[in-house]
Amino acid sequence: MPDYIQLLPDAIANQIAAGEVVQRPASALKELLENAVDAGATQIQVVVKDAGKQLIQVIDNGKGMSPTDARMSFERHATSKISKAEDLFAIHTMGFRGEALASIASVAKVELKTKRDEDAVGTFIVIEGSNTITQEATACPTGTSITVKNLFFNIPARRNFLKSNPVELRHIIDEFTRAALANPNIGFELFHNDDLLHHLKPADFAFRICDLFDDKKPENLLLFEEQTTIINASGFIGKPQIAKKTRGEQFIFVNNRFIKDAYLNHAIVSGFENIIAKDQYPFYCINIEIDPSKIDVNIHPTKTEVKFEDERNIYQILRAVTRKVLGENFETPTLDNSHD
Repeated sequence: MPDYIQLLPDAIANQIAAGEVVQRPASALKELLENAVDAGATQIQVVVKDAGKQLIQVIDNGKGMSPTDARMSFERHATSKISKAEDLFAIHTMGFRGEALASIASVAKVELKTKRDEDAVGTFIVIEGSNTITQEATACPTGTSITVKNLFFNIPARRNFLKSNPVELRHIIDEFTRAALANPNIGFELFHNDDLLHHLKPADFAFRICDLFDDKKPENLLLFEEQTTIINASGFIGKPQIAKKTRGEQFIFVNNRFIKDAYLNHAIVSGFENIIAKDQYPFYCINIEIDPSKIDVNIHPTKTEVKFEDERNIYQILRAVTRKVLGENFETPTLDNSHD
């Protein structure tokens, strides 16, 4: 009987990983934005064309990479963020898996220009479908510019699954918005087909919200800060009058990482009970600070889901905080912790 099990070629393994990490242009943008934030950038520029299908470019003024690091960054499981298993439970950076660039480069043409401040010249690398086409020295400013062209050019079936340009652009703007909200101290720009969609200067949290959402005004945002032995929670809850009949303006960040969590979302929305209609959704933008050892951010390839060690108590805290903030401004029902 012949042997059937064989090791996959690296290019195929990278494409499989890409299927988990890079589902659409916005997925690639998310990974590139996280790398720029982790690089210590104070200015990040995003340029997309054809809703990211033709081009996604992220330019940052971060610390840049050496020629060796630039090449290594495209290898699977190559990362500067962790070195041992225990590091997975002490993560303070956005990216850490070491799969993003390898995955993106397996399904696109990627051009990287990067330079450290101490280097006289930078590095230019071109990778196409996991194959290195060019690596050479180049003149460029300190920081990193990474360009992703023709996403899924070598996987037509996946490219055919992409939605219309307006839908894909909406996803790109969503990822840009989350990164900008999580990092108000960083300046951001977003261009689409040469049109400037956002020009955000470094600002405090409230001004960043108002810069991103034209319909938000400082007087409609209720600031709160709550410190407990389990979490520190801070941010803004929108007044009931700016609640909408559509979802999408609810943001929870954990240690500045955007997460999707229906359970914690329910905690905050339930704080609005009897204040807004059941078919309305409040605006909120909340950052939860928690000991990294008390959460697991490694349960989903896109890192948008987090497992909490003490989820039930965090739920109670968020619901109580929401009612407290609203109670200081509106008549609210008496807090009742006897049931969920």
